[in-house]
Amino acid sequence: MTPVTDAMVLAAGLGTRMRPITDTLPKPLVRVGGRTLLDHALDGLARAGVQRAVVNVHHHADQVEAHLTGRRTPHVAISDERSGLLDSGGGVAKALPLLNGEAFLILNADTFWIDGASSNLKRLMAHWDPARMDALLLVAALTGSVGFDGPGDFSFTPDGKLRRRPERQVAPFVYAGAAVMPRAAFADAPDGPFSLNRLWDSAIAKDRLFGLRLDGLWLHVGTPEAIGEAEQAFTLSAA
Repeated sequence: MTPVTDAMVLAAGLGTRMRPITDTLPKPLVRVGGRTLLDHALDGLARAGVQRAVVNVHHHADQVEAHLTGRRTPHVAISDERSGLLDSGGGVAKALPLLNGEAFLILNADTFWIDGASSNLKRLMAHWDPARMDALLLVAALTGSVGFDGPGDFSFTPDGKLRRRPERQVAPFVYAGAAVMPRAAFADAPDGPFSLNRLWDSAIAKDRLFGLRLDGLWLHVGTPEAIGEAEQAFTLSAA
């Protein structure tokens, strides 16, 4: 199996729940523990051995591009969405010509966690099996998360597949913002904006959406108030 060498980092969103901070600053450049969320994501990719990252930009795109100018590891390429947001799936589809390999990591730029015994990104890539999977998602237990107050996204089947949370119920796991997907999953992707959820639902219908439980502490930095909670958890972990 060809190893995963590249990653798509989704950094183009408007960060509406982070206002008023994101009125003047893109959410990926919010700092926790002295580093931007985007740098935490790219640092994690570098530690996992990822060689190349494609970062899409839209909201305060000039700031994100300027911030990435000095980045050397991983090598960063820009996918420009200034002309219009493409949502998560459309953003990846547009960036396909910039991505190498038959499969790649997809990472939210505001994804942030504290690893347990080993790199969760390394674990994700090691568990990837294109013969069985159309997508492999990193998911965090609600009980092991900071700053998240939603009802969850998924539950597991006994063989490691994911199922959506039924309406008006609570699910034990939330998408942690990292996945491995094959290039082939985007072969019939629509033009323009669409969500990765569309492809994940298709994978569920074929029994090919799998999950890997995050080892460590997931920090959901979705609002200005959550920054303080994440800072506290980060400080405690470093002590």
